[in-house]
Amino acid sequence: MTSIAVIGAGPGLGAAVARRFGREGFAVALVARRQERLDSLAAELADEGVTARGFAADVRDPGALAAALGAAGTALGPIEVLQYSPVPQRDFMLPVLETTHTDLTGPIEFSVYGPVAAVQQVLPGMRALGRGTVLFVNGGTAVVPHPERAGTSIAFAAESAYGRLLHDTLATDGIHVAQLVVPGAIIPGHPRKDPAVLADTLWKIHRDRHGFRHFADELDS
Repeated sequence: MTSIAVIGAGPGLGAAVARRFGREGFAVALVARRQERLDSLAAELADEGVTARGFAADVRDPGALAAALGAAGTALGPIEVLQYSPVPQRDFMLPVLETTHTDLTGPIEFSVYGPVAAVQQVLPGMRALGRGTVLFVNGGTAVVPHPERAGTSIAFAAESAYGRLLHDTLATDGIHVAQLVVPGAIIPGHPRKDPAVLADTLWKIHRDRHGFRHFADELDS
């Protein structure tokens, strides 16, 4: 059995992705900061027949994140799919003229250092498998920067560039790297942005292995 690691796992999109990939036979490594919440979600998924386990780590601590992913691969089987989708903090979204260089530390740690540490940890295992998928989930500011959300606009752009470089570089290794842009909020009941709908979109991106950037919905005007 191989596994999917969901970084930023919670009761919304993370849980929906766990269920969707779990139905396809993947074990699920749930990664977020609070172990008790991860344990509760893992137990809920287990009741639904999904093999899942929580591994606590803060994405702003690259060493802890790498260690959590290493433990996940040992416990659940090689990580074939990595999803990076933690929710940014509100203080990352300051107006551009109020954003100092120190205000960018958190967003860059969150959206650049975290993804790089995660990919570097799982890449050897994917290469050994001869296949793998890396999925980045970002908001609309990854594509259209917003002057009132400078931190995420800058950091998501950097994360997007990193993902695109990986997409172009790793294709010959059988590793597909893609980005799903979700403009605005994830909305239960929305025809395109409901968590279960987004989880199915991510499954199809993994399955079809075509293209780098995908959009869940039209960009906000």
